[in-house]
Amino acid sequence: MAKDGTARGGQRVGAGRKPKALADKVAEGSMGPVLVLVFPDPAELTGEDIPPVKELLKASQKSGVDLCAEDVFKATFMWLKERGWDRFVNNQLIEQYAMSVSRWIQCETMISEYGFLGKHPTTGAAIASPYVQMSQTYLKQVNQCWYQIYQIVKDNCSVEYGGASPHDDLMERLLSARKRG
Repeated sequence: MAKDGTARGGQRVGAGRKPKALADKVAEGSMGPVLVLVFPDPAELTGEDIPPVKELLKASQKSGVDLCAEDVFKATFMWLKERGWDRFVNNQLIEQYAMSVSRWIQCETMISEYGFLGKHPTTGAAIASPYVQMSQTYLKQVNQCWYQIYQIVKDNCSVEYGGASPHDDLMERLLSARKRG
């Protein structure tokens, strides 16, 4: 506490040791006492492979370019489902990831179409294209959402995971979007 009564300085939020992932604890053999929850057997239900995709992810775009958010959502959800991790990750997080990927692809498509320079609306002078900044912002958002998804997977996986993921094929998705457009 500072002299003026404000809570400045001190420990930052998120500072300190991070908890170890489940796979690391299992590998070290340092699980300690484990609380085991026993749930009753679930009723026999028939379900869908993928939850219904929201209309926002399928909405038609003003530019006429297809929004690929539905494809990204389905691919990411199926990747999680095949590994049994779909129940750990909230669908809203997958939707945010899918929408961010599709917006990033839209910005990159516009950069390819219009170039890196734009025209200032009043002076007519050359300026940096606004799509470049938007693309960088969306890519940062894509990575943040993916790191959240992957952190959930990593924390709940009992063995170290390595292999292809939906995040790995972003450039391929971008290039295929350019061919369609």
